[in-house]
Amino acid sequence: MKLSTRAKYGLRALIDLGLHSGQEAVSIQSIAGRQNISVSYLEQLMAKLKRAGIVESTRGAQGGYRLGKPENEISVGDILRVLEGSLDAVDCPGNSPINTCESSDLCVAKYVWKRINDSITSAVDTLMLGELIEESRKIQEKVAK
Repeated sequence: MKLSTRAKYGLRALIDLGLHSGQEAVSIQSIAGRQNISVSYLEQLMAKLKRAGIVESTRGAQGGYRLGKPENEISVGDILRVLEGSLDAVDCPGNSPINTCESSDLCVAKYVWKRINDSITSAVDTLMLGELIEESRKIQEKVAK
């Protein structure tokens, strides 16, 4: 499985947002500048994340973005599914609820694909955005010393 720039930039933007939001909204221009992402591309990503409730926005002079729920309630899996869609490394019809594979009864490989997909799901669903934000804080503190 290879993630697109949508996932990479979106996750970086959300970590940045979590680091800099506090009580105030963060402008998309400031996130884009710190993360070296084009403003127009970041606007597209934030629109998807807003529709999913991961971020919320405020208009006006003091406007910008903030997380839509607590950082420890947002999993990396939630973010990646919004930006990427399915996270399955292998799309095996024999493992779907509507089994459309004619060879499914005899196929042993479907167990491999299921384990790989389950491992990815488990990894990204148990890793929370708050953990990444905290790790980023620690790195920034080390660099500042």
